[in-house]
Amino acid sequence: MSADTRRLTADFPPVDRTTPAVVLKFDPNAMHHGGLGAIRSLGRLGIPVYGVHEGRWAPAANSRYLHGRLFWQPAPEDAERVCAGLLQLARRIGRPAVLIPTDDAGAIFLAEHGGGLRDAFLFPRPPADLPRKLAGKYSMHLLCRELGMPSPRVALPASLDEALEFATAEGFPVLAKLTTPWRYGGALRSTAIVRTAAELEASYHESDRAGVHIMLQEHIPGGPGRDWFFHGYCGTGPACRPAFTGIKDRSYPAYAGLTSLGHSAPNPALRDQVSAMLARLSYRGIMDLDLRYDARDGQHKLLDFNPRLGAQFRLFRDAAGIDVVRAAYLDLTGQAVPAAAQVDGRSFVVENYDPLGALGYWRRGDLSLRAWARSLHGVDEVAWFACDDLRPFGLMCLRMGWRAASRPFARRRGAVAGRAARPRYRGGRAAARPGPDSYPRTAAAATRPRRAAPAVEAIGSLGAQSPPHERTSLLDEGD
Repeated sequence: MSADTRRLTADFPPVDRTTPAVVLKFDPNAMHHGGLGAIRSLGRLGIPVYGVHEGRWAPAANSRYLHGRLFWQPAPEDAERVCAGLLQLARRIGRPAVLIPTDDAGAIFLAEHGGGLRDAFLFPRPPADLPRKLAGKYSMHLLCRELGMPSPRVALPASLDEALEFATAEGFPVLAKLTTPWRYGGALRSTAIVRTAAELEASYHESDRAGVHIMLQEHIPGGPGRDWFFHGYCGTGPACRPAFTGIKDRSYPAYAGLTSLGHSAPNPALRDQVSAMLARLSYRGIMDLDLRYDARDGQHKLLDFNPRLGAQFRLFRDAAGIDVVRAAYLDLTGQAVPAAAQVDGRSFVVENYDPLGALGYWRRGDLSLRAWARSLHGVDEVAWFACDDLRPFGLMCLRMGWRAASRPFARRRGAVAGRAARPRYRGGRAAARPGPDSYPRTAAAATRPRRAAPAVEAIGSLGAQSPPHERTSLLDEGD
């Protein structure tokens, strides 16, 4: 273990670190920073970590804390092939490993199809249908009503008239959300703020043409200190431990997106309320919840429940050095999760997204350049940059630079593809209408089939003899 690693884990209690861990990713987004956080969190303890990645140049695939890499884009709808691929990975590792999903599709897959994997992997056992219900935007709302958990008013419009009726009754803006965002692999935005009737009409027709299910949600007035999140882990014990609360200061896209700046803050009432709900659900595993404080009635209302690792989870740790990934590892390997107080006041920034998100707040007059610079002073944790693990940061910068340079050409190609491949509207309610707030960048992108697992050459001692139907590559890099 390096001197940097020893310094970063000096306060961590002595534990058995011999069981490997696999960070599982179905989402094809190579810029997902949550998986990198999990790799670093466990790898810095000396735990052998294996990662599933889209390809060789994914930033997280180049972390020095990876013991091995699997280049694979599994398609969760093909359960038999995914299970076969994971069992092949288990045989190469040679012993049971902790399995950590980083997206909704992975959490849903393990809950519904993970029975045959339990001899090879260690992962929580929630009720089989629960992760899908919680990740689904409308099904989560129904669960909230059943449990008495405050949540915003919503509607599943069957027509444009119903959508306009809801928005008129609630008042603009409203939020449009994909009801099952994990199905679209990043091809669609999962949430959008719709500010006018014209925007709602355009969004509705675009989603209808794409055959996507949309849900409309009332907009709860926001403001500083009103957007909260809850991160925790529910294991074999009766309590949710650890259980963290914090505040989302900025998001990208602005006002309705992933956390680009946040800080940890104590909220015992919210912590206890969410922990009680999790107990009633018999929930097991890591979770990431988004809530907004509604000043109109003094309630925290649940906006989203992600039944998996939250990308900003490294914002939170307790006095014993435990975050939710380390808690899961300890619990799943039969070790005690120590009880310790949350470290408050820690801040977290996603350095590639926060400038873009801040621009959206500046355009609406809610943020000045000086206030933005001041908010970044003394940040405790960043998503990509780490002195002891520089390669992912460098590759992230290259990818963002290429994305910025190629965006005008991509937009031009997308516009042409959208005009050429726009599906015909058949009238009536779409067969699979999803979320409104996220409508496709182009109709062609929304209906494009998900890419199957790539054929990659075998590399290294662990990469030989992949099944012919789904070749993968696993590179053993050592510690």
